[in-house]
Amino acid sequence: MIVKSQVIQALSTVIDPDLKKDLITLNMIEDIEVSETEIAFKVILTTPACPLKEKIEADCIAAIQKLNPTIAIKITMDARVFNNRLDKIILPDVKHIIAVVSGKGGVGKSTVASNLALALNQLGAKVGLLDADIHGPSVPIMFGIHETPDMKVVNGKNIMIPVERHGIKLMSIGFMIEPNQAVVWRGPMVSSAIKQFINDTDWGELDYLILDMPPGTGDIHLTMGQIIPVNGYVLVTTPQDVALADAVKAAVMFDMMPCKIPMIGVVENMSWFTPAELPENKYFIFGEGGGEKIAKQFNSKLLGQIPLVASVREGADKGMPAVMDEQNPVRPHFLKLAGAVAQKLVIMQNEQVTAHL
Repeated sequence: MIVKSQVIQALSTVIDPDLKKDLITLNMIEDIEVSETEIAFKVILTTPACPLKEKIEADCIAAIQKLNPTIAIKITMDARVFNNRLDKIILPDVKHIIAVVSGKGGVGKSTVASNLALALNQLGAKVGLLDADIHGPSVPIMFGIHETPDMKVVNGKNIMIPVERHGIKLMSIGFMIEPNQAVVWRGPMVSSAIKQFINDTDWGELDYLILDMPPGTGDIHLTMGQIIPVNGYVLVTTPQDVALADAVKAAVMFDMMPCKIPMIGVVENMSWFTPAELPENKYFIFGEGGGEKIAKQFNSKLLGQIPLVASVREGADKGMPAVMDEQNPVRPHFLKLAGAVAQKLVIMQNEQVTAHL
């Protein structure tokens, strides 16, 4: 009969593809139970959005079958996102903070931010989305919400409670003003609002907090760099040269900040146009290869390419982002993007922890 020590030895040969260490060393195996007819154990992934979940499970089965090819194997796949941020004073219960940025407007940054948040949630993570674009908030329209957040008093201080929709927590200045009202504020007022959204909001426990940043390089970005312990940023661009030029400036800005914020990777939006009547056709309206080019320039990764499909715009206008529609042809692209972002964060986190040992 196989004993527990043999199972541990077998699983010590299974290597996590991202962290390059075995599952036993990484403490990813729990609750091993062995009987004459079955071996059962739990695999603890580093993120619910792990894109390599199936590979890890298959590798575990192959390792156990070397002990006995006919024994039943029961594997429970679970996830536990660890908070290894060096600065846990701000938002201590939020494990990862991701800024979604762009050099210019009109490249679909808010569409990417919203669908990324929803995709991470659909893959099993607890997610919040902060609309940090004070002058041009998009979240109220994209999620079909026109309600004021509830408030509560904690230690004599008014605390905002995020609005919840589609399983994620949302906060936006757009919830607090009339739909057609313009926010005509100077820099200090904008910075103060961002601080309130961070410090005076009950975000609770989250695996990921997505920050939908305004386009360009300005006060909000500087404030964010000073007060929010961001794990990294996702850079959104379209393939065309004019968008790439502005995207480069945004990336350079983050390199220039006193607390350098690393790039998680690049998302190329509107990569090609696919008409509904010709779903197999690709028309590269805005050019080709721009996202890959800028990712290489900053020694980073092209996380995903999102096609230009009319239903994405239609869904956003109706308060139903693409990820919520299982028939939307763009949905798989956003789910793949979420997995790529989660995967890269795990790698970055491991490198950061190793560097401080």
